[in-house]
Amino acid sequence: MRIKATPHSGAGRHNAVLESSSQRITHGGSWKKQRVAMLIPAASMIATRVYLSHCSLIFPPNQGVHRMAAVGDEVGQAFSDSILSIISTPGIQDWEYLLTIETDNTPPQDGVLKLVQRMEQNPHLAVIGGLYWTKGEGGVPQIWGDPNDPEINFRPQPPDPKGGLKECCGTGMGFTLWRLGMFKDTRLRRPWFKTVAGLEGVGTQDLYFWGDARKYGYRCAIDCSCLVGHYDLEGKFGPPDTTW
Repeated sequence: MRIKATPHSGAGRHNAVLESSSQRITHGGSWKKQRVAMLIPAASMIATRVYLSHCSLIFPPNQGVHRMAAVGDEVGQAFSDSILSIISTPGIQDWEYLLTIETDNTPPQDGVLKLVQRMEQNPHLAVIGGLYWTKGEGGVPQIWGDPNDPEINFRPQPPDPKGGLKECCGTGMGFTLWRLGMFKDTRLRRPWFKTVAGLEGVGTQDLYFWGDARKYGYRCAIDCSCLVGHYDLEGKFGPPDTTW
């Protein structure tokens, strides 16, 4: 006699829908190596709310995780120097992913898992970020540029209200997953990240990177199902203790 498991049987809920459960594992790619180096360019202090959200992050099960902070540097320099250290360090340099996360972003608990799964399902993308907005009233989503425009641009694009992927020309770095191997591409200019404010123009370190990376075919997107807060403790952009 063939007994069919049900969600209420002793076989368990996941066994009750074994086909879909198996597909979930396959699509998520957790059976492969999904090691993550987590990099945060840290100020001297981090808000409690932000810290706890970082502590709550779930990483792929039984996979390597390396947490690294860069203290005291300008954010672009901190990212560049720290990534160079990661890809030069035996035991870490050949890992699969780099997660950049900043001191004012509050990601969801399952955010890393969502981004890893998206990466596994979209091998043509080098970078996928969570969806967060610039601070303050009238803030815009950090989905920079329409790749369908024949001229590269970094105008903010609307998110997908259904939670899909939104390809763009550049991403922020507040909660973003990168294929670590891209930083071994010698065609990319170094430093990779640089905050520009002078005669050469004005720009943040993230879009400085993408202005170069897209020349060599690197593509990025935002996962609009991975909702990330942007926290303003002091009230520089509105009321204090506000998550935008």
